Amino acid sequence: MVQHSGRVTLLGIEAFVTTSEEGSVSAAARRLKLSPSAVSQQITTLESALGAVLIDRSARPASLTPAGQIFRRRAAIILNETQQARSELAAQDLAALTDFRLGMIEDFDADVTPRLLSDMADELKSCQFLLETGASHHLHGQLSARTLDVIVAAELSDISEGMEVHPLLQEPFIVAAPRGAVESGRDALEQLQALPMIQYTLRHQMGRQIARHLARQNLNLTHRFELDSYHAILSMVATGVGWTILTPLGHARAHRFHDHVDLLPLPCAPLDRQISLSARQGVLQDMPAQVAGRLRPLLQEMVVDPAKARMPWLGDALKVLG
Repeated sequence: MVQHSGRVTLLGIEAFVTTSEEGSVSAAARRLKLSPSAVSQQITTLESALGAVLIDRSARPASLTPAGQIFRRRAAIILNETQQARSELAAQDLAALTDFRLGMIEDFDADVTPRLLSDMADELKSCQFLLETGASHHLHGQLSARTLDVIVAAELSDISEGMEVHPLLQEPFIVAAPRGAVESGRDALEQLQALPMIQYTLRHQMGRQIARHLARQNLNLTHRFELDSYHAILSMVATGVGWTILTPLGHARAHRFHDHVDLLPLPCAPLDRQISLSARQGVLQDMPAQVAGRLRPLLQEMVVDPAKARMPWLGDALKVLG
C-alpha cells in the first residue's frame, strides 16, 4: 500500500489517463508534450496522494492495477467535467477558449481545414489548436478516447451513444474511368467491365461501404488492386489500368489527373455517404454547433459549387446539410 501524501492534481490525473490509453509513459509524454520523467513523477505523486498503485509500469504495455481500473472510471468523469467547466466559462465568449483539439477527415486537409482554422484563429486569439487528420474510423476512435474534442468525418453505422452529431455534407459515390473508355449511348457497366476495378481499401469504412453496396447489387467486379491513396488510384485510372468508385472529394484531391479521367454516375443504384461533425454530448456546450455553422458555407464554396460546375449531373446528390 502506498502511503498517503501529496495532492491530487488535474495534471496528475491527465498523466494517469493518458498513460493508461497509450500503454507507456513515453507515448503519454509525447501526447502531453512533457518529458517521460515528468509524466512518471505526476503518476507517482497521484498514487502517493491516493494511497494506491494505479499502473504497473513494469508491464509492456503498462497495465492498470485493480485500483487503477477503479480510479480510471472516476478520472474520466473528472476530466470531462473539467472540460465542460471550461466550455461553460467560454460559452458566452468564444474568445475565452484556450485549447481546441480537432480531427478532420483527410478529404478536407488541403482546402477546407486551413480556411476553417484561419477563420477561427482570427477570432480566438488565445486558443491553441491541435489538428489531426485521418480516416473516419480512426477519428471516431480518437473522439471516443477523449484525445480529440470535435471531429469532422464520415458517419459510421455504429455511432457510440453519448455523441452529438451535426450533419454537414451529403456526398454521392461516382465512377472515375480512363478518358474515353466509356462511350455515351452504350451500356456503361458493360464497357467498365472490360477493365479491372481499382478498389479503395477494405480496411477503411469507405471501401467496405462500396463493397457492401456492390454485393447488394449482385455485382461481382474483377479487381486486381486494392489501394488506400486517392492519388495512386487516380494515377492508375489516368494511365488506363482500370476504373474506380470514389467520391467527388476524393477526385478533387488529385488535381493533376483531372484531364485524363472521365467522371460518371454509378452504373447501378446510387450510393452516398454523410459527413458530419461529432462531439461528446454536453461537454462543449454550443461550440460544436458553432463550428458546424462555420463549416457549412465553406463546404458550399469549396466543395459543392466547384464539383457541380464540373459535374452538373450531380444535382442534389451532392449538397450541404443542416
